[in-house]
Amino acid sequence: MKLKLPPRIKVLEAVSSISAGRVKKEEAGIYRVRSSRGDKEYIVIIKNSTAYSNDNGTIFKGYIGYPIIAALMIEGILPKNDRIGEAIKNIPWADWNESLKSYKKVEEKVKDEAKKNGVEPEEIDDYVELVMQALKMITLKFKDMRQLGLE
Repeated sequence: MKLKLPPRIKVLEAVSSISAGRVKKEEAGIYRVRSSRGDKEYIVIIKNSTAYSNDNGTIFKGYIGYPIIAALMIEGILPKNDRIGEAIKNIPWADWNESLKSYKKVEEKVKDEAKKNGVEPEEIDDYVELVMQALKMITLKFKDMRQLGLE
């Protein structure tokens, strides 16, 4: 199954997870990503044009989840913006997603937080658009690759 484009907010969640130190490269194409609460760990495997991640967005909704996006940023396949990542690295993503129940509302709150840390909303919009355009240029197929013995 071909993975769909993610909601815009997942780009910001990915770059913040890198800046927060929650993404660990195990070996070539294999990552572990800790959730914003620290209570979950996602396995990401990227081999050629196939990808696996056990995050909800990838498994249940069929889009490229933020752990895969973060791995692609570290691999240099997607643009990473450390300035934005640093400005939003302490966002409690799971809490905001659950309480606000709207990615659009979460994005507005994230932009407010970034602005407090010196990053303007326009810079965030430009960056998200850049990453979304890059995501449109790649094709990733979902494949359960857990048989590699990582879980």
